[in-house]
Amino acid sequence: MIIDILLFIAGLVFILISAELFTNGVEALGDKLNLSQNFTGSILAAIGTALPETILPIIAIFFFGHNHGHDIGVGAILGAPFMLSTLAFPLVGITVLIGYFLLKKRSLEINIETIGFRRDLVFFLFAYSVALFIVPFEDHLLRIFTALFLLGIYILYVFLTLKGESQEMEEVEHLYFAPKNPEPSILIILLQVIVSLIIMITGANIFIKGLENISIAIGFPALIFSLLVAPIATELPEKINSVLWILRGKDTLAVGNISGAMVFQSTIPVSIGVVFTQWDITGLAFVSGIFTIMAGFIALVTSYVEKKLIPFGLTLGGMFYIIYIFLVIKQNF
Repeated sequence: MIIDILLFIAGLVFILISAELFTNGVEALGDKLNLSQNFTGSILAAIGTALPETILPIIAIFFFGHNHGHDIGVGAILGAPFMLSTLAFPLVGITVLIGYFLLKKRSLEINIETIGFRRDLVFFLFAYSVALFIVPFEDHLLRIFTALFLLGIYILYVFLTLKGESQEMEEVEHLYFAPKNPEPSILIILLQVIVSLIIMITGANIFIKGLENISIAIGFPALIFSLLVAPIATELPEKINSVLWILRGKDTLAVGNISGAMVFQSTIPVSIGVVFTQWDITGLAFVSGIFTIMAGFIALVTSYVEKKLIPFGLTLGGMFYIIYIFLVIKQNF
């Protein structure tokens, strides 16, 4: 158990280091390519930080399918958007509230580009609802068409995000890999981003290993472990990146990092699960999907009311995570 705790701590340290390198690198990359804040946060940052939780179900499905691999894969696929909407969003909301009420270092109004935020959530809610409610369980050919449809949704989303109106990148900090160079080359920027992703994936895997051993010792079922425990580690990059950006007043990047990852997770990994697993979503797994949709819908609705209410709308999603923990404990212990 001591070794598992050490793995847990080491993985967390790796993720913290990688998150700082990654946020710095992806800001520099967006600035270098003259990309908007919305595209940088919702596409570049979201895809990069989504790699750990995307790799986990792929490995589980294709390499460990005979040993609860499909359960772990489906749980990880469902768990990623569940954690983003019920933990990552609330963490952003809580950070804003702490910054306003306790630290007095920022305004309560969250300064995001609401058009991009709403686009992210509408695409997510539509794609995730298709995956949860409309997948043709019996016909494999229709499953393939459903997966292709989901991939098409993401391609359309990327196109609209690229073409949509958005503010240019704000002045970025000096690149860590070139601290004395105000105009680092694209190669050194890409090197920092790639190195940060390698550290991020390594840290997430170490973190997961420690959590997995502890969870097995406690007696968690494979599906519940992969849905409830593993994504805590794999979603840490998004959470930490977004907190860092919120504290620095870069709200569009912070929120877009999460909402963009939600669109990615509801299309790309889901399309793999639809084709290569039974995708029979029932019981607590189905409940997690309902909670995910409800949390996302609350965030979407509050964005239409007033910007000062968005932090509260994001925070409210956390109640679904608390309720879900209660349901899991009640069923398994």
